[in-house]
Amino acid sequence: MRVVSLRVLSMLLCSVALLFTAVLSATQLSIEPGQIRMPMPGRTVTAAYLTIYNQQQQAVTLIAASSPAFERVEIHTHLHQDGVMRMVRLDKLDLAAEQSVTFQPGGLHLMLFNPQQELTESLKIPLTLEFADGQTLHTELPVVAMPRR
Repeated sequence: MRVVSLRVLSMLLCSVALLFTAVLSATQLSIEPGQIRMPMPGRTVTAAYLTIYNQQQQAVTLIAASSPAFERVEIHTHLHQDGVMRMVRLDKLDLAAEQSVTFQPGGLHLMLFNPQQELTESLKIPLTLEFADGQTLHTELPVVAMPRR
């Protein structure tokens, strides 16, 4: 009887350890909130900027972003091709283990298409990031004025 009890206890402890590891890894992705810029007058496209931190010991892949405030959200970057800077849509973005990636003007960014509501400065917009392993991150980004040039 004691052997069965030790086996059950051992299986229970292993299950708890696996659950703890899963919960711990799920919390090792985080976001440093950034901003969403007001669209330029007459435009229905804008951009969001933020930083994603991957404190896990394995790489993760960002596969989608969404917001109820926009018709669609896409992952984009800028590439220098044939002497011209071009914006390119990415189907996914790999984040290396224990690294961060910053979405910023002139580089990686989230393109936000067709606002579903009027955007005003300081309005907080919900944003969800989805990863290939099933993890999701939720944040809210403030709308800010387009910088003057």
